[in-house]
Amino acid sequence: MTPAPTYRPCPSCDGTASTILDAYSPDPWEVAACDGCDFTYLRNPPAYEALEEDYAWEKTYAEKKTKSKGSTSLSPAIRNLRGKLGLTQRSQHENFRKWFNDGHVIDIGCGDAGLIQPPMTGYGIELSTALHKKADKSMRAKGGFCVKGAGAEAIYDFDEGSFDGVVMNSYLEHETAVAKVLNGAYRALKSTGAVFVRVPNFASLNRKVIGAKWCGFRYPDHVNYFTLDSLTKIAAKAGFTTELVNKYALHIDDNIKVVLRKDPTFTLSNSSTQGA
Repeated sequence: MTPAPTYRPCPSCDGTASTILDAYSPDPWEVAACDGCDFTYLRNPPAYEALEEDYAWEKTYAEKKTKSKGSTSLSPAIRNLRGKLGLTQRSQHENFRKWFNDGHVIDIGCGDAGLIQPPMTGYGIELSTALHKKADKSMRAKGGFCVKGAGAEAIYDFDEGSFDGVVMNSYLEHETAVAKVLNGAYRALKSTGAVFVRVPNFASLNRKVIGAKWCGFRYPDHVNYFTLDSLTKIAAKAGFTTELVNKYALHIDDNIKVVLRKDPTFTLSNSSTQGA
């Protein structure tokens, strides 16, 4: 007899009641909306061990890119519109230097370690076996190192209050333990530190128009589908305030980009998940 599937609770409110979104749920994966808070998430994600090899990021990304020819129907038009409207950002490196004070930065889900460059010192966390080897070699050559493991667990290997920045670039949509990793980032940061988060924008115009073909859907390693509102609420529970980076382009952008900072009014009593 086949055992009944095990479903995780809502990452936002811990609710257990949800409604499957059939249009976004290719068998056997079940994308659902929480009945309590309406957060959209994958109810039956694979275990961390499967993400190390079978569903490693570099494999699923390449597969999705091949199927979609690197884009989706509205993406070129949206990029062109953003350019005409002048909705461009300064380089990511310069933003990181500003937000992280040229200091020590942890990149969670760092891939091959290309984001954090001198004068910043990069440290990483990477679950994929192949990518971890590349990242650790690259980071050690520049004064840092990379830990192999799941982000929500390995973040606690770093010293408390020692870092100027944490980067979650195309990472948080992969993490089943959202509250735990955000709590870990809060613990690792200095009081003046910041977190950069980039996730697919479930509220984007592109997703609303083209539905299941949207570039933000990738099975089964995308397990959370954020809107700005849901991301802000989850971050607040971990003690962070949220500043939207791509505020003018948000509705026509397939991604949400925010900077999180420690809320000076936050205490452990504000959250039931702190340290979970």
